[in-house]
Amino acid sequence: MILQRLACALLSAALLTGLACSDDDNPTGGGDIDTTNARSYYLGYTPFPYDVTSQAVQYSYSRIAAETDIVAHHFDDGIPWPEALRGEAFHSNIMNDWQHRVDAAPAGHAIYLALTPISINRDDLAPYKGESPDMALPSPWDSYGFDHDSVKVAYTSYCRRAIDFFSPEFVAIGIEVNLLAKSDTGNLMWADYVELHRHVYQQLKGEYPSLPIMVSFTGMDLIDGFTDADHAVQSQAFADVIGYTDYYGLSMHTVISAFMADSLPPRVLDSVFSLSGKPIAICETSYPAESFSVLGGSLQFNGSPTKQDQFFADLFTACDQYGCEFIINFVIRDYDALWLAMGSPDDINKLWRDTGFYDEDGNARPVLTRWLEALARTRI
Repeated sequence: MILQRLACALLSAALLTGLACSDDDNPTGGGDIDTTNARSYYLGYTPFPYDVTSQAVQYSYSRIAAETDIVAHHFDDGIPWPEALRGEAFHSNIMNDWQHRVDAAPAGHAIYLALTPISINRDDLAPYKGESPDMALPSPWDSYGFDHDSVKVAYTSYCRRAIDFFSPEFVAIGIEVNLLAKSDTGNLMWADYVELHRHVYQQLKGEYPSLPIMVSFTGMDLIDGFTDADHAVQSQAFADVIGYTDYYGLSMHTVISAFMADSLPPRVLDSVFSLSGKPIAICETSYPAESFSVLGGSLQFNGSPTKQDQFFADLFTACDQYGCEFIINFVIRDYDALWLAMGSPDDINKLWRDTGFYDEDGNARPVLTRWLEALARTRI
């Protein structure tokens, strides 16, 4: 998601104003255990805010406390490359953000930590992160490829420090990695990325043998005809990486496909899920609950609350069948206010604007009932 860059910046700014998060609203504790209607997966949100205020961030964490049992910390806005290489302290803005996330996350929730060395556009090395996110890479980093020895050492160090800080139950060391193969028509960056990924994966598995370490793929790009991706390229990218990931991580935004928000025929999820026998994790997902258009009306998406609810019904069915590990719904509440603050861009950011379980006014959609019913099931 392009919007993730802005989300990270907003979270950093809002969290610095101070937050407190309580478990008092959490309806999931206590009671007898019922194993007749169990689930294998955690259910979680990211703390993505619907507005540029600390109140919006507080709202997100209150919903995480009440409606999930895992929180996703998703970092997709750069790496402190020189500091990670030299073992120096990260900028205080980075560390304050990390600390506030830990402090705001509800006690007892599992943690999914998502990191990536790839840029938000999935077409180059991630930018520099220091005082601000998404800064230009300093020299000589602006000349390094993914396979450079300094990149390997720095990224391994960064992942290690993040893991030690957040103590996650799950960690991704690459986000939507197959999109790099999709954008890299000459296949040069992809080959270098694979070398980096395999190095970092093997190093971290030696240090954290019991920690599930993974990457995520854009699932719809892996099936021929679902998107405009070259199927041969995607199949090779999948084969290059799947042996070096503990889980089959998936980014499932089905609206970004030939189906748009018009239909999702039966067996679509099965087609994606069945590509690997490894444990499946839905690292991020969404479905629009409203109709909208982008690019001057050239693309029309006919989302609705009913379609959104049906998508999650199908997703839960597939995850029950395949024994998924967790599901992360990315947007909690429609971010119309945030979209207006951005200048109301008629671009790709609108694709996720209306995917919340709550509309822009905070009214719950039907899918929330389905989600909470799943949450009430015993996780085993």
